[in-house]
Amino acid sequence: MGISSKLLSQLDCPAEVVQGSNTRQQSRARSEARKTYGIFRKLALGRYDLLMSTSRSWAAKVAEYKAFGVHTKLDLEREVKSFRTSIERACDLASEENSISKSENPLFWRLRNAFVLDEMDGLTNEMTYTFQNFLMRSRFPKNIAATHKNIADFRFPHEWFPATRALQRTIHLHVGPTNSGKTYNALKALEEAKSGIYAGPLRLLAHEVFTRFVAKGRKCALITGEEQRIPENEDNYFRSCTVEMTPLNLPVDVAVIDEIQMIGDPERGWAWTQAFLGVQAKEVHVCGEERAVNLIESLCTSIGDKCVIHRYKRLSPLEVMDESLKGNFNGLQKGDAVVTFSRVGIHALKRQIEGSTGRRCAVVYGSLPPETRAQQAALFNDPDNDYDFIVASDAIGMGLNLEIKRVIFEQTHKRAKGGYRQMSTSELKQIGGRAGRYKTARQAAMSEPEGDSNVEGATPPPKAGQLGLVTALEDDDLAILKMAFNREAEPLKTAGIQPPPSVLERFSAYFPPNTPFSYMISRLRDIAQTSPMFHMCFLGEMLAVADLIQPFPMSVYDRCVFLNAPVHLRERNGPSVLQAFAKCVSNMEGGDLLDIPEVNLELLDLDAENLPIAVPEFLRQLESLHKTITLYLWLSYRYSGVFRSQSLAFHVKEIVEARIDNQLDKLNVSEASRKARMQAIRKQARRAKLKAEKVLGEEATVDGLNHELPGKWDEEGHEEPLFEDASELGATAPSKPSSRNPQTEQSHKGSAGVDHRHHHHHEEGSNSAVQKRYIEHHNVQY
Repeated sequence: MGISSKLLSQLDCPAEVVQGSNTRQQSRARSEARKTYGIFRKLALGRYDLLMSTSRSWAAKVAEYKAFGVHTKLDLEREVKSFRTSIERACDLASEENSISKSENPLFWRLRNAFVLDEMDGLTNEMTYTFQNFLMRSRFPKNIAATHKNIADFRFPHEWFPATRALQRTIHLHVGPTNSGKTYNALKALEEAKSGIYAGPLRLLAHEVFTRFVAKGRKCALITGEEQRIPENEDNYFRSCTVEMTPLNLPVDVAVIDEIQMIGDPERGWAWTQAFLGVQAKEVHVCGEERAVNLIESLCTSIGDKCVIHRYKRLSPLEVMDESLKGNFNGLQKGDAVVTFSRVGIHALKRQIEGSTGRRCAVVYGSLPPETRAQQAALFNDPDNDYDFIVASDAIGMGLNLEIKRVIFEQTHKRAKGGYRQMSTSELKQIGGRAGRYKTARQAAMSEPEGDSNVEGATPPPKAGQLGLVTALEDDDLAILKMAFNREAEPLKTAGIQPPPSVLERFSAYFPPNTPFSYMISRLRDIAQTSPMFHMCFLGEMLAVADLIQPFPMSVYDRCVFLNAPVHLRERNGPSVLQAFAKCVSNMEGGDLLDIPEVNLELLDLDAENLPIAVPEFLRQLESLHKTITLYLWLSYRYSGVFRSQSLAFHVKEIVEARIDNQLDKLNVSEASRKARMQAIRKQARRAKLKAEKVLGEEATVDGLNHELPGKWDEEGHEEPLFEDASELGATAPSKPSSRNPQTEQSHKGSAGVDHRHHHHHEEGSNSAVQKRYIEHHNVQY
């Protein structure tokens, strides 16, 4: 199978310091190591040869190579051959002498570490950078190299916020499991303050707090990446934000930072670190899991802030059941929540459950309009109606006010790059922990009034509930749940950081013209110095984004804006849309929505009742358009003079969402198809794990560098994917029309009460036709 994590750590040490191992064990370990590293050698060299003959060939990158001082194809061939020899030697050193540490064998360590973090994409990016670095090996004088290292000194990121360091803050750390009241108490402190900020991981949570404050007559702004609602003619108001949007130059009395364990996330943790170190609040209330305590205490000590810890116990017991539902929906009980991870899956499960049981089922997920989400929650929470069940996304793990008796997982694997992975301990506990807030009709009648808890934002005090139960639809997933709930997630060791644009601006000034920005980013990360309390956040798609916008002249600051934008490069038109928007910023014009041909508005002119394309393909294109509009809105708040069609974009977004909901309502997936797909996902996840162990040993554990919370993190604020992979859409088919009751009809209406499920028929297919329709029919200000 491979070598264990413990054995890998032993192999990092000389044999003489490995205690408790006899000669036979050492010999067997070295044999396994040689085999593992030999497999990795073959994989790395194969990838390198493919890379240099295709995307990194002389013909593909001639201008870039000249910027690196390579002026002929023959010169490049010599460099390619020389670097290949370096890779061979590094892999041989690992196999023959077990030299795999960063100090002994830095090239092997970088390539292998990149593969551990991001599989083939990570290996490709690291190879690209290390080859570029190889080409630049003699280009920097010693004094410039020393300057680079000074700029890349990130040991003290708290110094990036001097105004905050001048304050004497008190940090209140609220820690405990789900359903323990920690967030409720933090928000009470915020409500009692004269000014303050809420920063959370999801748009839906930011909106919930925003609604809560507005309902209580408090002036409050909603600030997320793609939407900002600012009170008019007001100077003093609360802010409810996604954590990336936390204002750092605003003195306030109280700030609340939710889900603080996200500070350790390998990709998004920098936003929590930035908010924690930078927010200018007299009191900072941070909420999260017990495993964050040691790290937060250490950070407080290093910056001189007082730390007060408030520990909470769960208000109701929680157990994993001994039996799954055996795939039988007739085993569902009133108050059950079934969890799945895509909108197609949610709607398919709803239809199957209602068909099997003859009882009603509500749906809740993060990307539902807030009003609809609140209404669906109210239908489920009301003990006197016939909505007995709810099908939800992992958004329920983020504290939605639902009276759940039992959480049932349809699956315990989630989509990852190139396949599926088993969910981590933290992810499963976060979702499963929402069980146990259930009330029977009698209990609800006897309880004291707590306000209208069915109105989103009117969050009641935490309640003690009856026993919360967690199980799965199938036995295979139940076994995984039992293992997860019987172990604790490891304490956080480091907080994520990301250098601010000002650092990149200084750093880039020391490179020759036309040097790829992606190389500068990689170089800065490579030589960065961090303290033991911090880690550099994983780049994700940043390097690919940097390369795609490289041809367009723009400032370093503008390039950094695009690096953090909610791009979706895996969409078919994702790269072309990104480049079209980058061109607009480069030219500082041409950003009117109807003037950008890459924005496929003609899709909305199709007759949804008589489509010229298959329904799954129509859904894919609608989702792609939705992501494009989301990116446009995100950019419109940063370049308002370029992307001027914000009102139109919001309206297009509403229509696209209504079209998607309309199509989802028509889809039908047979129970046999759903079960077959779940089984295929489990097999694919097992194959991926075995493959990783074959190449890396058993280092790739379930609780490795996964995200700290569930969800899809392509953009701040979280949004469920429409579908997890193409097979999910391939299993769908249009369903027969069904009768609706008024409650279901209302759930498809927008905040203004307008039913968006109608369709318009037009002979014109151009953007001008779209513009005319939106302006005249919907009275949208363009």
